[in-house]
Amino acid sequence: MSAKGWGEAIDREVASWNGVEGRPHRFGGREYRVGRREIGHVHGDHLVDVPLPRRERDRVVREGRAEPHHILPESGWVSLFLRTDEDVARGIELLRLSYDLALDQRRKRQAADPGLSEWSQQPATREKSTEGEARP
Repeated sequence: MSAKGWGEAIDREVASWNGVEGRPHRFGGREYRVGRREIGHVHGDHLVDVPLPRRERDRVVREGRAEPHHILPESGWVSLFLRTDEDVARGIELLRLSYDLALDQRRKRQAADPGLSEWSQQPATREKSTEGEARP
């Protein structure tokens, strides 16, 4: 059983985070990305799927905050079925964990390669101005 509007509530919150792009998910629902990295997706008002590093995934499952992914239980993904308002808040927390981990990884990558642009994993491109100076 799900409550109408839970998916929209999650979407409003997650889409407000800096650098997050929401778009249709290939298996239905709405996915959220930071650059090219998916931080998770929501299937309507009933299910949130979130990718995590295996260690984080194991901790989240052990703590009872989510279940192993409903289709790929051996992957690093977790699933949270939305049954209560508290589950909606927990789904947002899990998406925030994935978001924070993505930003941490991005910062480490940028520190190692300052040429990376802020929101992509590709080197920043530069255009030539009419005066011949490179500009972002």
